[in-house]
Amino acid sequence: MEHPPTPPGERPGEAAAPLEPPRTATVTATATVDEHGIVTGWDEGARRLLGYEPSQIIGRPATRLLADDTGEAARRAAGHQAAGEDRWNGTVALRHQDGGRLEQHLLAHRRTPTGGAATEWLLLCAVTGPPPYPGNHPQDTPGERGQEEEPGTPRELKEWAFAQSPCILAVFGTDLRLLAANTGMERALSLTEAEMRGLRLVDIAPHPVGEEIQARMRRVLQDGRPQWTEAFLPAAHAGRADGPESGRPVSLTALRDGAGRLRGVCLTAYQGHAERERMLLNEAGTRIGTTLDIARTAQELTDVAVPRLADFAAVDLLPARGGEAGATALAGPITMRRAAVRSVLEGNPESPVAVGESSTFPALSPVAECLGKDRGTLYEMTGPALARWAGEDPGAARLRQWGTHSLMVVPLRARGTTLGAALFSRHHNPAPFTPQDLQLAEELTARAALSIHNARRHTPERTTAMTLQRSLLPRVLPEQAALEIASRYLPADPLAGVGGDWFDVIPLSGARVALVVGDVVGHGIRASATMGRLRTAVRTLADVDLPPDELLTHLDDLVIHLSADEATPEGAPEGAGGIGVTCLYAVYDPVTRRCTLARAGHPPPAVVTPDAAYLLDVPAGPPLGLGGLPFEATETELPEGSLLALYTDGLLERRDHDIDEAFDKMFAGLVRPAHTLDTVCDHVLTATLTHRPDDDIVLLIARTRALSADRVAAWDLQPHPAVVARVRQNATAQLSTWGLTQAGFITELIVSELVTNAIRYGKPPVQFRMIHHNTTLICEVSDTSSTTPHMRRARFYDEGGRGLLLVAQLADRWGTRHTPTGKTIWAEQNVTSDNE
Repeated sequence: MEHPPTPPGERPGEAAAPLEPPRTATVTATATVDEHGIVTGWDEGARRLLGYEPSQIIGRPATRLLADDTGEAARRAAGHQAAGEDRWNGTVALRHQDGGRLEQHLLAHRRTPTGGAATEWLLLCAVTGPPPYPGNHPQDTPGERGQEEEPGTPRELKEWAFAQSPCILAVFGTDLRLLAANTGMERALSLTEAEMRGLRLVDIAPHPVGEEIQARMRRVLQDGRPQWTEAFLPAAHAGRADGPESGRPVSLTALRDGAGRLRGVCLTAYQGHAERERMLLNEAGTRIGTTLDIARTAQELTDVAVPRLADFAAVDLLPARGGEAGATALAGPITMRRAAVRSVLEGNPESPVAVGESSTFPALSPVAECLGKDRGTLYEMTGPALARWAGEDPGAARLRQWGTHSLMVVPLRARGTTLGAALFSRHHNPAPFTPQDLQLAEELTARAALSIHNARRHTPERTTAMTLQRSLLPRVLPEQAALEIASRYLPADPLAGVGGDWFDVIPLSGARVALVVGDVVGHGIRASATMGRLRTAVRTLADVDLPPDELLTHLDDLVIHLSADEATPEGAPEGAGGIGVTCLYAVYDPVTRRCTLARAGHPPPAVVTPDAAYLLDVPAGPPLGLGGLPFEATETELPEGSLLALYTDGLLERRDHDIDEAFDKMFAGLVRPAHTLDTVCDHVLTATLTHRPDDDIVLLIARTRALSADRVAAWDLQPHPAVVARVRQNATAQLSTWGLTQAGFITELIVSELVTNAIRYGKPPVQFRMIHHNTTLICEVSDTSSTTPHMRRARFYDEGGRGLLLVAQLADRWGTRHTPTGKTIWAEQNVTSDNE
């Protein structure tokens, strides 16, 4: 049995766009009946409508479903079939499986199944609301019973649609079912609004035309952008499409309520040359010049022109010289590079050169002539000049070979510069080009020329900014044991330029790691350069182990100084007011499993633990560069295996949904099961992005690890010189437990110097700690003195002053970090296990 067409997004394995559910549930009940009146198909909607399981009805006469014993409805349908008609609609009395009677409107299409010789009838009806049982009529929708309607219901959508367009139109809900149609739509399909309401277009017009239009409706609901199609809505019989003369070109636009939420789609059918021209120009406004990519813009011009205006189109560009496009002399033979080509024929056989290749146009060719005269011209291929051209140029011969009879050549000019030429021809369409067609081609070409000119001006700057930005972002994340990390950086739409988003992962002392995500407002080289200066500053401040709130305070001062440096001669700063920077800085300690965070005007981080998913409550500090306002840090404990997500606001600021919906989508991606963090990143971006972002996006996801207790050893020390020997003994014993006896000698020296300095110059209480993770051994001594020790060079006869110098020579890294209660001096070694 052949099943009726399935709307896009409802086929198995095909992902449907996340659409707002309709306020009332509507399903389509579908059945098929062969030419002998036997039921051959029965779907879930039909089962819900009449209660019969497929096994109870398939293979049995359809007449048993009729409550009208006279069979009047069956005879009417048979009369339509005998008359050779392809469609029947009307109201029939159906018998429910429990014996009840149900009045239901049916729409029937006669069709021939794929690969079959016999015809069958496809029966459809829309079922709205709860399952219809005797006395419950699905066609009585709440709006028709006079109940008060909420904003955005079918009646209000119908008012908006009719107010916005005088053309033939219909309104479909977010479930792609018809809600309203005007009289023109009723005449076009020979069905009343009541007969079509609740059905999808593929049910009303089961034809490839209907399927194509419905697929474009779904695209409108996905991205909110209008759609146009060369498909024509059949004018009389929904099952036929005899050609352009039987219908009209169709446009589809999104309908939004006062809050900007998508509520439906308006289908509009245009007619007449003026309407078609307006539609083509509207489409060109949204499709030509979407990026700063020259080749893509040229291709967009040809894609818009074919097949609506021409059967073949090509764009050829002059080389850019001396920083100015089109500086080539336009006299004599002209050599240009083919940037784009499009044809109604597969493979573009009319073009003798491929995209990217160069071709030379003779001086007598229409292309050279139009560039010399600097105006567009119409040509008929029967003229003597074109005959001479065809004899000299293989390109012209190729056009004539494919039956080209009409030609237009239009120079691409923008801001006084000639960039190239666009060629349009017809061979499939028998009508020659008209002066109106030439005027339309000139308007389309002017749009493309302006975008190409802008691209040639801005591409070098954008390439420089992109190179600068890429060089400043970390290419390889550093090795560290505290966190498993994955990241994503998505540049904005090329028209927006390169932004100043950045991230970094910075290993700190004591096996800790810092995460930073920031955003410099604006785009271009200045934003990228500012980002680089700030990222360097963060790394410098992190190296001295500043707490997150103090680090942001120092960064705030830096942004203020940068703003002053960038002030205009009149004193008005272009930045911070003008620079405008947000930042989030976090430090995670795998020993204590605690994370300390502070933010400056940045979105809060997201946390997913084994038990919950939430936004971390980090005090919202002001953006950097305002000055005089404090930053506050917060500390939280994260269970091992928790996810911590840091991001820039480009991830959430979507034009097609509000901030709460954006957070919901982000968490949906975070909690979705995944084997790797890279997959988690992909899930988040897939859930939140419905189109290319308008702003740069940084996403940094970390999974927390914890050092087990047997990898950390600590001792409280008495402030007495005799304790030094005991600490050395404890450290040596611990190294033996960890299998690191090869590091014993160096470690004893480091321990002696660190502990001796703490007892001699520090304040009690004093604590010594050893941490071993992977191939790193860390020795730390903490006390309550805030005095920072300094390494100095002792004179020859000095008895002291060599301790820190010795530590610096023996350790791979060493330093001091301040804590709320004092300071910690630490030293790290790369060690090898005794088993290696």
